[in-house]
Amino acid sequence: MKAYIFPGQASQFEGMGSDLYNENELAKKLMEDANDILGFRITDIMFSGSAVELKETKVTQPSVYIYSVVKAIIAADQFQPDVVAGHSLGEISALTSCGSLSFADGLRLVAKRSSAMQKACEVVPSTMAAIIGLEDSMVEEVCASIEALVVPANYNCPGQLVISGSIQGVELACEKLLEVGARRAMKLSVGGAFHSPLMEPAKAELMLAIESTTFESPICPIYQNVDGKAYRDAGAIKQNLIDQLTKPVLWTLSMQNMIADGVVEFVEVGGKVLSGFVKKVDRKMPTNQL
Repeated sequence: MKAYIFPGQASQFEGMGSDLYNENELAKKLMEDANDILGFRITDIMFSGSAVELKETKVTQPSVYIYSVVKAIIAADQFQPDVVAGHSLGEISALTSCGSLSFADGLRLVAKRSSAMQKACEVVPSTMAAIIGLEDSMVEEVCASIEALVVPANYNCPGQLVISGSIQGVELACEKLLEVGARRAMKLSVGGAFHSPLMEPAKAELMLAIESTTFESPICPIYQNVDGKAYRDAGAIKQNLIDQLTKPVLWTLSMQNMIADGVVEFVEVGGKVLSGFVKKVDRKMPTNQL
């Protein structure tokens, strides 16, 4: 079986999508449609914006979605998944690419999600950090010992767990984690504390957006972040997307479950970071990029 995987926030880069726009008429049309749907020329920021401009949540999330989904659409002859998965935001990209959402509906949902998250980020200054070189249990223990808010957020692969919370909480946790043996504690280029209780203000708005969006049964199973399990039921998929906002991304478990269920190759659509995570789970597993 072949799994197609879709990256999330922090996979953006300056100039993203300009080659697709200039070299492929379908890609150009889809990107112009995206500009119309969003009500501003996001392609101008994608193609020419600075890293700081691309970091803003309401820009980052639609940009990553557009780039990944357009790549999947224009490579329709190559995009033949047995299963799919997406990391955080990438879950919506995956659902669009496997037929559960239309391109337009998926983009509108991403725009609403990113707007709600941006507003939540502005309520309390917050951040995230990647902790490298410690067992998950040690990171969990240290986070639980910090009085300021900080929680495990992204279980990316063995030896890498992203923490999320208030600026004070993340800084204190990073200091303590380095003291107990972490190789690195690196703050991420993100707008706030995603997949933490600080996203609770965004949850009601996201719930309304998801419940008002039409989801079809996908053409293949999607392994979702909240529990790492495969789903095809549209109702369950929608609830998992809602819960994902404040719960950790169980990406390691998702990959382990896909491999256990028979996946023998991973193809990353629109990035390279997730392929590295796969190699940390199974160094012999074939990985490619689309």
